[in-house]
Amino acid sequence: MSPREDGSRRVALVTGAARGLGACIAGRLYDRGHHVALTDLDAKAAAEVAAELDPEGRTAVGLGLDVRDKDAFVTVRDQLAERWGAVHVLVNNAGQSKAEELMEISPDSFGQVVSTNLNGVFFGCQVFGAYFAERGYGRIVNIASLAGQNGGTATGAHYAAAKGAVATLTKVFARELGPHGVTVNAISPGPLDLPVVREMVPPDQLAAIERSSPARRLGRPGFIADMAVLLSAEHADAVTGACWDANSGLFMR
Repeated sequence: MSPREDGSRRVALVTGAARGLGACIAGRLYDRGHHVALTDLDAKAAAEVAAELDPEGRTAVGLGLDVRDKDAFVTVRDQLAERWGAVHVLVNNAGQSKAEELMEISPDSFGQVVSTNLNGVFFGCQVFGAYFAERGYGRIVNIASLAGQNGGTATGAHYAAAKGAVATLTKVFARELGPHGVTVNAISPGPLDLPVVREMVPPDQLAAIERSSPARRLGRPGFIADMAVLLSAEHADAVTGACWDANSGLFMR
């Protein structure tokens, strides 16, 4: 049942929303009239960002969520349904990136990165996909990456492999959930102009990436947020299983 049909205000959950792209997406959804749940492994930081949006906590809330734990998604889903009546949008944004040499990636490091970037998307799509399908309506937006398309420009193989799998999972869930009124799409950003990117990538390497792109600049997080808002719109029902690129021209197809 769509928000318009049940009379409720649209409710969106964004994972990894305590900073960076996740916080930007949550803020843009909030500005567009959504009730927003900002979730993160760092519950305190998520709550602080939510309080900046709505100090009274009526239309924005920050919650702890470990995306590597399927049961944690169930808990948050139930909390939001009790708080606001329903959930309509899920943005799987939480991620972990490490710039490590290919032959030096340890089994533990590989498992950690894949667990956050891939398992988290899988569990989120499972839990909320089933919930949305039962209600007959839902929007899921997965944040993939240019790294999953070209093998990465400044990230490790574990991150690139996981993000490539996110794009595939998006298609699998889109096919499964489409008949039930649920769309599942992905966005694949290239390097973004974010503090976390500048912290991870050395300035000279980042400058080289900018020079090598046709657009000659890093991506704007606000535009990625706009893409997420559009894909989660009520009238976006004819777009599913898609992967929208925003990579400054570093990868064209």
